[in-house]
Amino acid sequence: MLAVLSPAKSLDYETPLATKKFSEPVLVDHAAELVDVMRTKTPADLSSMMSISDDLATLNHERFVDWELPLTRENARPALLAFAGDVYRGMDAPASFSERDFTHAQKTIRVLSGLYGVLRPLDLMAPYRLEMGTKLKTDRGRTLYDFWGSEITDQLNADIDASPGTACLVNLASNEYFNSVQPAGIEAPIVSPVFLDEKNGDYKIISFFAKAARGAMAGWMVQERIKSIKGLNGFDRMGYRYDKERSNPSQPVFVRPEAR
Repeated sequence: MLAVLSPAKSLDYETPLATKKFSEPVLVDHAAELVDVMRTKTPADLSSMMSISDDLATLNHERFVDWELPLTRENARPALLAFAGDVYRGMDAPASFSERDFTHAQKTIRVLSGLYGVLRPLDLMAPYRLEMGTKLKTDRGRTLYDFWGSEITDQLNADIDASPGTACLVNLASNEYFNSVQPAGIEAPIVSPVFLDEKNGDYKIISFFAKAARGAMAGWMVQERIKSIKGLNGFDRMGYRYDKERSNPSQPVFVRPEAR
């Protein structure tokens, strides 16, 4: 089984690393092509393109200027320890993963990335901001979806073949990022868990909680060595439980009652 996550805007390049293991991104040559395009943009261009403040635009302009190969422990860090948003706080890998967990995550977790395409947890990643939904003209088209084409899908198929357990893709990514995958081209069933929270008697998706739950499920899959679609139904972290009545084979639903 292979689970895919979205990246995070928030990054952490200060906290001591929880593992010395690292690897090189498989699609790093494509990332280098994108960096060359981004280096032609001014901070004002980045601010307009990504709807970010002038300060963030200047920071990310400097990041693209400074980006260089090879990626090393000096200019980059493993992706799972670099992202610091809600998903990754839910996973809590730095505090809860053992060395064996990091090794297993390398086989079973992937992060979809606007710049790197597909990242394994231990792949070295230099800091960046380039969201998948960004409209960016390249030789391959007018958007990052055009740029990546079938590359991400092809890489995920290769990784599904190599991952332990049932051939399955567990979609724990946002729509923006999963839209970079061509579902018809995935050579395995796709399962997209849904996390609902009770509010005033109704169950609904609350974005903040759903992001953390996606990360928590990914971490749980690693630590519990989940290897089957049916095994996903046992997820019970953060107070969620499987709801058979709301679920179907491709969309298991997990609910969390409101605190009384």
